[in-house]
Amino acid sequence: MFKYTMPTNIFFGKDCLKNNLVSNIDVNDKPLIVTGKRSAIVSGVQTDILEILKNKKIEYEIFNKITENPKLKTVHEGAEYFLKNNCNMVIGVGGGSPIDSAKAISVIAGNKLKNREIYNSKKIKNAYPIISIPTTSGTGTEATQYSVITDSNIDKKVGFGTPLMFPKFSFLDPKYTISLPKIITRDTAVDALSHLLEGLYSKKRSKIVYPMIFNGVKLIFENLKNTINDLENIKLREKLMLASLWGGIVIAQTGSTMQHAIGYPVTNKYSISHGLANGIVMKTVMKKYYPAVTKDLNELFDFLDIKKNDFYEWLISLDLTIGKKLDTEFIENNIATVLNTHNMANNPIKIVANDIRNIYNKIN
Repeated sequence: MFKYTMPTNIFFGKDCLKNNLVSNIDVNDKPLIVTGKRSAIVSGVQTDILEILKNKKIEYEIFNKITENPKLKTVHEGAEYFLKNNCNMVIGVGGGSPIDSAKAISVIAGNKLKNREIYNSKKIKNAYPIISIPTTSGTGTEATQYSVITDSNIDKKVGFGTPLMFPKFSFLDPKYTISLPKIITRDTAVDALSHLLEGLYSKKRSKIVYPMIFNGVKLIFENLKNTINDLENIKLREKLMLASLWGGIVIAQTGSTMQHAIGYPVTNKYSISHGLANGIVMKTVMKKYYPAVTKDLNELFDFLDIKKNDFYEWLISLDLTIGKKLDTEFIENNIATVLNTHNMANNPIKIVANDIRNIYNKIN
């Protein structure tokens, strides 16, 4: 038996935003555009959105205070701004941080949530419509019901989810990723790779998404390095964006695993990207899980026409490192945090404290 749910209307390809947003928004809508200070402008998305809204005489507001690893207090501020200005939909523009924030703002405003209530899915009964427009090829959040927001009370990244947070529409135009530099291109693609692999690891893995997993991994494996060396190649950018979308669709069905859980504290402590945090443990986690998912991983390697060690060597060649060993205090203080993260319920094998300790000790 399998279950598959994907209520998001997805538009993918050249000018998909320009050609389709106009017919899916009307004068009665008043969107809050949720973004950061820079990415929406540099990528060209903001110009395109505002042109469409102004041509249709649609009022809008902009909330551009989203930073990497957005904080709970920021999305509460965004929700207050949303309600104060009588908005009735959110448009998340950027990488995972703005889109996750748009989801959070939607449900905070829709349910008048206070402080940490956002992390209690039973409190979420309503949501304002969400539109997502990614400018990176990594998080896949444009196709998921999940959001990750840093809990300001405990200074930890905490994920939460509800089907109400699936975007109503998602517009994926690879041209909006052209402005990404090499490191962000690499790290976001590694994040997408993590989603795809974790869909294979998860206890909720399903054959229905295996074609997306196999083909998505193949697109990243064959095209990431070429893209890093040819950043303005739109055909390569399109392949990475498609892999990222498939990664999002996959984890919407399967959830993520320890690979995500173990990376959250590293992102917080060492101020590295979420994708890099996943990447620095990717090889070790794969080795740990391999005995439990041998058949599935071997099918993947056969599809790629490589050996397991070839994949390991490719990961090493991406130079995924933070350049330091994690200090013992950090490791010991975060083992319980990792073990108690909801992602851990999806692990294909039982993970204990010493497993987390050993994985952290191999990071450099």
